[in-house]
Amino acid sequence: MSKIDLAIHGYPSRTPFATAARRSARVWLCLTLIGADALALIIGFAIGLRVEQPGMISGDVWTTLAGVLLIHAGISFQNQAYSTKCLTSAACSTRQALLSIAATLLIFLLAVFSFKVTGRLPRFALSVGIVSTAVLIVSQRLLLCYLVRRAYGSRLHTELVIVDGGNVPDAYLGSDIIDAGVASLRSDLDDPYMLNRLGILLRNYDRVVISCVPERKVEWAQVLKGANIQGEIIVPEIGELGPLAVHQLGGATTVVVSRGPLNLPNRAKKRFLDIAMTVPVLIGLLPVLVLVAIAIRLDSPGPVFFRQERMGRGNRIFHILKFRSMRVETSDSDGTQSASRHDDRITRVGKLIRRTSIDELPQLINVLFGEMSLVGPRPHALGSLAGDELFWRVDRQYWHRHALKPGITGLAQVRGFRGATEHRRDIVNRLEADLEYLQGWSLLRDIGILAKTAQVLVHKNAY
Repeated sequence: MSKIDLAIHGYPSRTPFATAARRSARVWLCLTLIGADALALIIGFAIGLRVEQPGMISGDVWTTLAGVLLIHAGISFQNQAYSTKCLTSAACSTRQALLSIAATLLIFLLAVFSFKVTGRLPRFALSVGIVSTAVLIVSQRLLLCYLVRRAYGSRLHTELVIVDGGNVPDAYLGSDIIDAGVASLRSDLDDPYMLNRLGILLRNYDRVVISCVPERKVEWAQVLKGANIQGEIIVPEIGELGPLAVHQLGGATTVVVSRGPLNLPNRAKKRFLDIAMTVPVLIGLLPVLVLVAIAIRLDSPGPVFFRQERMGRGNRIFHILKFRSMRVETSDSDGTQSASRHDDRITRVGKLIRRTSIDELPQLINVLFGEMSLVGPRPHALGSLAGDELFWRVDRQYWHRHALKPGITGLAQVRGFRGATEHRRDIVNRLEADLEYLQGWSLLRDIGILAKTAQVLVHKNAY
């Protein structure tokens, strides 16, 4: 946080002309995107028709194409394919564009079947046209996003910060800033002329942020509700809570600070992947599991499996299963002592199965019982240390990783963060990867992590 420089004299750091020009540029860029999509549709389907029927394209075809353009434009607007985000985010832009094309094609085919003219439909030309259009639209959108980001960065919206006795975070110092005292602006609901001045000031902006003293926050909130703009108030006192949303029930207002990272459909998809892969893998590896179990019993006295308390989803403790790789009398049930490269507690068979990660295979049973997942943050022993400090004392965000089921493998593991945690950075690296995984979960990412795991089964830090 830093105090705002009060030598601004009530005027934005950018001129009103520059602000208006940025808003105009956004409008023209959206119009350019609309025109480019229409041109891509015309060229794409023209290519398909030319390939199948060289020569002049009939007027009926052009009429049909004009109808398709209108349908596509309507669907694209409904689908937010021309939003500001689609001008700066290549992923969002291509996704919305392809969804719009797919919906347009679906409506077109329904119309064709309804009017029973499928026999006159040039199927090859349609196929070529669809592919050509998709390629052209994706290409021009990627190019436009690249050019926009080069020219304007990741944000196209215009933003104003009004300072009324508060502090301004450093992140906002690049925005247009006005000191309310110097500019004689007040959050006065009893003064229509003051509200008019504020309305005129805000008309060239998309977003306004108010930094004010606590006793004026309610007044500014009331003023902004009628300002026809996205208005926000800096509330540093709740920043440490990391709020996700605000709920109201029965007149009581609450700040939402947590929710499960996966909704019910995504949890079902993740569980289906776990079962679909775990059952056949367990059946296929059964001979290997039996041989390893026999070798462990012959190598040293004691049970085949090593059971240890670990922290699972929702901070609930479960017992993880591993093939025993240490002598029973020297096993560390709390996990306070990580295995080292020349650890004399490890048996002869233990060295082999740890180096090849075979000791982790019984965790497939944990997956089958729903205590673990194939992919997720690795579960740690309760007494695990980073240097001489417990994991959760290194960073309090450590507990956030338990919002998902723990996994046999995870993003941290495929990035090489495994083995002993001799320093604080060792657990910080893993925590950062785990939190990144939680925030960006997708089924395809799980599949990708499983594929990459094969490359790190034998690792220099596995001992």
